[in-house]
Amino acid sequence: MSGSSQGAPKPRELTEVDALVREFGRLRYVADTPLATAIYLSTRLHKPLLIEGHAGLGKTEVAKVLASALETRLVRLQCYEGLDISAAVYEWNYQKQLLAIKLQEKSEQTVEEKEKHIFSREFLLERPLLLSITEENAPPVLLIDEIDRADEAFEAFLLELLSDFQITVPELGAIRAKHLPYVILTSNRSRELSDALKRRCLYHWIDYPSFETEMKIVHARLPDVEKELTRQVVHLVQAVRRLELSKPPGVAETLDCAQAASTLGKHALDVETVEQTMGCLVKSMEDGVTLRAAGIDNLLAK
Repeated sequence: MSGSSQGAPKPRELTEVDALVREFGRLRYVADTPLATAIYLSTRLHKPLLIEGHAGLGKTEVAKVLASALETRLVRLQCYEGLDISAAVYEWNYQKQLLAIKLQEKSEQTVEEKEKHIFSREFLLERPLLLSITEENAPPVLLIDEIDRADEAFEAFLLELLSDFQITVPELGAIRAKHLPYVILTSNRSRELSDALKRRCLYHWIDYPSFETEMKIVHARLPDVEKELTRQVVHLVQAVRRLELSKPPGVAETLDCAQAASTLGKHALDVETVEQTMGCLVKSMEDGVTLRAAGIDNLLAK
């Protein structure tokens, strides 16, 4: 496996867990010690890190902040049902290949020589996964976001990359990483991932934060929101999470609610303000009905 090319800038390193916590804090991401330790070990051991948890808890943001902390490039692959190799890994530039074939019609090259030319790297269109291992200057952060949305066949294809940091292109052979990327996978657990994929990764579960942690998060991301308003919003969101909702609000909804109330010029939460900002808390009509049935005034009192 090739190392860094001569003369390439040395990537920034986070030399200890506490340094990672401080750097993430500087970038306005509150990372507790277990999460920071998982991220730190992933970067030091060059093992992919699989982060699971409910939606809206900052899983995707981990990769973004890590890229900023390491001062390196972020390569993102957003997974979805039906994701295939041509969208995630590579495809051939067929138009350019056809043009090359036209230009070679009168060439004295053999058929084998012509095929070797049109199936060279010159005609290869690199997609996120291949881009992550062909980066010239420094190891990027590869974010494979919501891997649970992709199907099992694509998940199986990932195994070569996650274990050997290489991708096999049939016409070219194995392409090995120039620099081992830092890999973050996220999952909302819409389906169970395979044991084979999990074995190749370190694992961390992000749960809903405690009241104190969520206060720190809102203060870090929205320092201009009044402290008392922040306290009331966090109390409300944590009470709403205890209801039987189809989609309980995550930290992203807490931030939206606090920012919305502040934007409306509110200094404290009341029933009217919660009604006005309901779309920040719940994402379906049914959950709105459940919230109102629980009594907004009761939730605020709690």
